Amino acid sequence: MFTSILPLLGGAVLGLLIGYWVRNSLASKQASSVERKSKQALEDAEAQAKKVVLGAEDKAASILSDVKEEEKRRQSEIRDIEKRLIQREENLDKKLNSIEEEEKNVKGKEKELEEHEKEVAELKNKVQAEFEKLSGVTREEAREALLKEVKERSRNELAEYLQKADRERRDEIEKKALDIMTTALQRYARSHISELTTTLFPLGDEEFKGKIIGREGRNIRALERATGVEFVIDETPDSVVISSFDPFRREVARLALAKLVKDGRIQPAKIEEKVEEAKEELQKRVLEIGEEAAGEIGVYDMPKEILQLIGRLHFRTSFGQNVLTHSLEMAHLAGMIAADLGLNVQVAKKGALLHDIGKAIDHEVEGTHVEIGMKLLKKYGIDERVIQAMQSHHDEYPYAIPEAYIITAVDALSAARPGARRGTLENYVKRLGDLEKIAGEFPGVKNAYAISAGRELRVFVVPEKIDDFGALELARQIANRIQSELKYPGEIKVNVIREMRAVEYAK
Repeated sequence: MFTSILPLLGGAVLGLLIGYWVRNSLASKQASSVERKSKQALEDAEAQAKKVVLGAEDKAASILSDVKEEEKRRQSEIRDIEKRLIQREENLDKKLNSIEEEEKNVKGKEKELEEHEKEVAELKNKVQAEFEKLSGVTREEAREALLKEVKERSRNELAEYLQKADRERRDEIEKKALDIMTTALQRYARSHISELTTTLFPLGDEEFKGKIIGREGRNIRALERATGVEFVIDETPDSVVISSFDPFRREVARLALAKLVKDGRIQPAKIEEKVEEAKEELQKRVLEIGEEAAGEIGVYDMPKEILQLIGRLHFRTSFGQNVLTHSLEMAHLAGMIAADLGLNVQVAKKGALLHDIGKAIDHEVEGTHVEIGMKLLKKYGIDERVIQAMQSHHDEYPYAIPEAYIITAVDALSAARPGARRGTLENYVKRLGDLEKIAGEFPGVKNAYAISAGRELRVFVVPEKIDDFGALELARQIANRIQSELKYPGEIKVNVIREMRAVEYAK
């Protein structure tokens, strides 16, 4: 068995030796191949490096050349600038020398003029002295005599000129004076003095008149000085008239007088005490009125200062219309219209209630009541939408939100409602007649009727004389004429109607 295994072991050993030799041969070949490749790669890298170095040297030489050229160019520009500066400095030196020479010449001429003025003054004095010597009168006496003569000669001419100027300017002066008075009265919103600027206070006893007047009038003077109103004590039985353009002052005076009459002791010290009590009481009452007004329309988030101003509107009238009543009426109307239109009801109500808030202090602060109202509302943090709603009711500011149109509309409705604002029946009827008269003066107008309490003018024209385009032009002309000649609240709608009838006869 052992002998049989030996040949097999010898073959295996031989195979191993042959494999080892083959592997070493292959390894040596691979090593030589790798070495050749490494040498080749190294040579290629060295060649590439040389190329990169040569390229970098060329690029650096090019950049250096460009930098040198740029440096030369800048040095050339700097030399040019230096030359210009030197030239300018030389020019300035020349001008400065020229100015100095001119200044010397001017000073020399000034000296010459001074010398000439002295000579002229001396000559004038000599001539004047010679004339006074020859005439026997001084300069002042001669001037007075001349003025007297001219005055006597021109007195009649001056009188005639003044009379002529007075006649020419009289109409203009009267118109201007009327305009000034009307504007002042309108700012205080008083159209009828006897009704709007006085309060009748019942005394109950005629003897109180003497106590109110006091010894040598000291009590009534103290009352008027403390309240700022005028007390009219006349033959009216058992009553005193309190007169003032300020309703707030009249109410203070009325309350103070009521307290004095109730107390029975009327003297200067007591008067001052009761007037102060009346002012404090009225301030509290004003706040209560403001709170009641806000609660009436369902507004409960107003600042106390705004409620105070709303209460003061109770003592403010506009063309005879109580401003607070007017504002409350507007608030109700605005709320209903806003609800129907699907708009913000609260914004509309607040804007209507506060649209005339500036009138509470417009006689104390410079500016229109709209501007004052906007400033007050911004100061106390009222919603910006409410301010935008109220700012346009006199067309002074653009309509920023839809609720602004509602405020303007209800303002016109409340003011134009018959009986809302004070005006005599004669003036109302006269305005309607003037509207119809203006329309009737245009050619081609057949009939004209003022309707809707004077808010609309319907004009019927002759179709043969006025065509469709002529009707448009006629409406514009009538509207312009009304604007220029009449005074009215709100706006007036001019409606020109042209009716065409086609008539034919069957025979």
